[in-house]
Amino acid sequence: MKMANPLSPTKKTSMQRQSREIKIGSVKLGGQNPILVQSMAATRTQDIEGTRRQIAILEKAGADLIRIAIDSQKDVEALKILREEAKTPLVVDLQESYRLAEFLAPLVQKIRYNPGHLHHHEKGKSKQDKVAWIVEKVAPHNCALRVGVNCGSVDPEWLERYPKDHEKAIVSSAIENCEILDKLGFKNYLVSLKDSDPNRVVAVNKRFHLLCPSVPLHLGVTEAGLPPEGVIKTRVAFEQLLSQGIGDTVRVSLTVPFEEKGQEIYVARGIIEDIQNGRFRSVSYYENAGLNIISCPSCSRVENEKFVELAQKVKDMAVFAKSHKLTIAIMGCRVNGPGETDDADLGLWCSPTFVNLKRKDEFLGRFSYEDILPRLKTEIKRLIT
Repeated sequence: MKMANPLSPTKKTSMQRQSREIKIGSVKLGGQNPILVQSMAATRTQDIEGTRRQIAILEKAGADLIRIAIDSQKDVEALKILREEAKTPLVVDLQESYRLAEFLAPLVQKIRYNPGHLHHHEKGKSKQDKVAWIVEKVAPHNCALRVGVNCGSVDPEWLERYPKDHEKAIVSSAIENCEILDKLGFKNYLVSLKDSDPNRVVAVNKRFHLLCPSVPLHLGVTEAGLPPEGVIKTRVAFEQLLSQGIGDTVRVSLTVPFEEKGQEIYVARGIIEDIQNGRFRSVSYYENAGLNIISCPSCSRVENEKFVELAQKVKDMAVFAKSHKLTIAIMGCRVNGPGETDDADLGLWCSPTFVNLKRKDEFLGRFSYEDILPRLKTEIKRLIT
């Protein structure tokens, strides 16, 4: 049984939301409907038994929506089996394979595409044509869309236009896609603008909401990391936004073992309930005074489950540097890893059998899961001494 949503329309919020209502299957999102809580399956979609287990864990925790990554036709075939058993509306992440929308639209209730990833495929086609193709495939099936803009994969065109204003590039990319969808007459969409820095999450969502108050928003701090720091970062962002009527659905992105994915749902419910009842537990600005460890949530893009264990080991090992203003980013896959470690002092991204390491933008090499910690420790000492 799903937990009651604490931000139901029957309870007063500090500010009424202005977003329009959209539909995700039979579920209503936006307007004065309850805030929806979602998470993402951690296993590869082709691992049907593992993904089935993930869906069961998230449904038991009370997820309103469950996201699954799709990156191949084999994933699509697995999804056909999983969707028959799922009781909760399913959302798919196209990653970089936007052409799969044709096969997915009849199977799921919502599809998420990333404008930054869209940029890199079929470069001879315009953004407008690519988005129009997606709309053409999803509209007949009443499938909703999420325009998902991530800090580590922003459309290069907007980064080139605003090289000194990353926030404006993020917001501009989202608005551009909204304008394309509006011109196509497609209104069943929402937007997400995510970053690993909670302060930037607050800034870009406020900026977007000011310009497009009717567009529903999905909130999240991407790569929030391990608990409890990941929970704190997320709370900072959610308290600033939800309390002002900004946000219609949320995800707490934590680096946790696959069997503990339900934590993301429980934490999100707790934060929402606290906000509703006026219990604010964080500061208005997240000040990273010392060591900052960023790690992505356990998701189906992770190519080796040892990534979760590695993130915890890095946190434990690096405690000697906790007073130093240093950022270490640990990414679980090769899809987001290279781009989303760019702002870190030291960045790791994992493959099935080895871990890539870089210092700022300098690639330092590939290391086994056993050898990466000693080398990382050496690099940390080099930076702080």
